[in-house]
Amino acid sequence: MANTHNHTGELSGEFAPFSTSSGARSINTRNTHIAPAEIAVGVVIGRTSEYFDFFVYAIASVLVFPAVFFPFASNLQGTLYAFTVFAFAFLARPIGTILFMAVQRRFGREIKLTAALFLLGSCTAGISLLPTYESAGALSIVLLSLLRIGQGAAVGGSWDGLPSLLALNAPENKRGWYAMLGQLGAPTGFLVAAGLFSYLISEISLTDFLDWGWRYPFYVAFTINVVALFARLRLVSTPEYSHLLDERELEPASVVEVTRSQGRNVLIGALAALASYALFHLVTVFPLSWISIYSSRSIHQFLLLQMLGAVFMALGVVLSGVIADRVGRRTTLGTLAVLIAVFSGFVPLLMGGGDGGQDIFILLGFSLLGLSYGQAAGAVSANFSARYRYTGAALTSDIAWLAGAAFAPLVALGLSSNFGLSYVSLYLLSGAVGSLAALSLNRALEIRN
Repeated sequence: MANTHNHTGELSGEFAPFSTSSGARSINTRNTHIAPAEIAVGVVIGRTSEYFDFFVYAIASVLVFPAVFFPFASNLQGTLYAFTVFAFAFLARPIGTILFMAVQRRFGREIKLTAALFLLGSCTAGISLLPTYESAGALSIVLLSLLRIGQGAAVGGSWDGLPSLLALNAPENKRGWYAMLGQLGAPTGFLVAAGLFSYLISEISLTDFLDWGWRYPFYVAFTINVVALFARLRLVSTPEYSHLLDERELEPASVVEVTRSQGRNVLIGALAALASYALFHLVTVFPLSWISIYSSRSIHQFLLLQMLGAVFMALGVVLSGVIADRVGRRTTLGTLAVLIAVFSGFVPLLMGGGDGGQDIFILLGFSLLGLSYGQAAGAVSANFSARYRYTGAALTSDIAWLAGAAFAPLVALGLSSNFGLSYVSLYLLSGAVGSLAALSLNRALEIRN
């Protein structure tokens, strides 16, 4: 679901460094120079795996969970229940960040990353094995909720410091370009997740899909998590990587200290990307739920449309790097916040305008999302000094996701179903206004990074 999603800081008095902090280092014992491009590969692999896992759950929340875990409710009410459970992960992320940073201070970053991704993979695999409401009753909902909380805590704990390290080591005139690389994980993860569900829906019966077919993408997500774990450990476990982290002071700082001394930067960083995070779910998860409930359009065909939108998003992410390096990140984010505000006014016309209007909404919305989200990661970490960047970037990202995206599908579907699509416009507009307000309070954003 970076995220982006990672953390570091100083050694506290309570926790002494573990004498075998290089425990996973035997995976790769080379001691060569690590270039920014190699760090970028680690960032892309890590984010793609997390976003794929994220979108598998998100799509299942619309197409599967209302029928499998909430069959006693109407389709609308069951989807709202599923979106409530969906939000639990974002509530758990800051808690996971705090807990796993303590693990890192005590045992080292390799152990922390391994434990976090093991938890993420276990929870993902656990969801694929859950009993249905028909066979287990309310226990199935409780188990789903606990596993979703575990996913959120694991994503919070999987912060490996790579995005911050990449930002600090990128060439001065290429920071926008390198900042966008990790964000490519979002459209890539969505493409694969939507493609899997689209294929299953088109190739097997609805009965088989709801019985066993929906579980297959979760198996795939677990496998990808394992591959991503070893790919990231291969980089994280190198002595050169540890040297770079130490040189840049990218170690976990006390959360209390960061909140006390950097609270303003955390808040501004979270709000600066609010428009992008709000738009994130309003073009991915919400339209799919709206179509499944209120439209006769083929879900298979609509997923294909969203996959095309994800291609547009990927192009927008890449373009955002070029634009940010030419005009600055603050100008880029501010301009996109204005464009998102304008776009918000057309939500009722487009989503309520039949197939043609919905197609325009998806393709234009994904394009705007790519342009804005491409620089969102830089926004959440640009304000911090080296001492606080690791922990500050992690907490800011957690808060940005919580404030902008956690409840977006629930709020958007609930408001539009009860009061009309114009209220979705107001929700998205509020995110754009929040971003513009934060950027106006921090005019040094593009200069300080």
